[in-house]
Amino acid sequence: MERPKIQLPSDLSYTFDWPRTGNQDKDAVLADSEQAIKSVDLAIVNQNPLDEAYRFYYEGEAAAQTQQFIEAYVKAEARATGSYRYYNPVVDVSGPDSASLLYCEDQGKAYDLYLKTKKVDKTPVTKNSYVLYSTRLHRNDKGVWTIEKLASQRGSAKCQP
Repeated sequence: MERPKIQLPSDLSYTFDWPRTGNQDKDAVLADSEQAIKSVDLAIVNQNPLDEAYRFYYEGEAAAQTQQFIEAYVKAEARATGSYRYYNPVVDVSGPDSASLLYCEDQGKAYDLYLKTKKVDKTPVTKNSYVLYSTRLHRNDKGVWTIEKLASQRGSAKCQP
């Protein structure tokens, strides 16, 4: 299945400390989840709450939540800059078309960039710079692992360095 091409600005980078598992389904969940994460930033960079790329990877409740998240950035005329790190993935494939992924995000070196002024809002690193995400995924009829439920917990003890 052809996936959307995700081209992001060079000032935005990602590190996925997600070692491959050797299990085809688990590795596909990780790969599609990486693209899903980047697709949200692409929608924000494009200032488009209905951007095609994230809608390729998100369905139902998670798509509605993600659209609201993107709309907040569009309203603020902002996007992310800096670098994100993702780590401690726990993948569980519970059936042929259903999986969950728990992972941490380090936002300590990622900031908001305001588009009109080009001002970067550099915030100090606190325990809230670390976020635990819990996703439920469904393999759609095209073979793509899409996110249908998404929850986050800022400042989670599981993600602290």
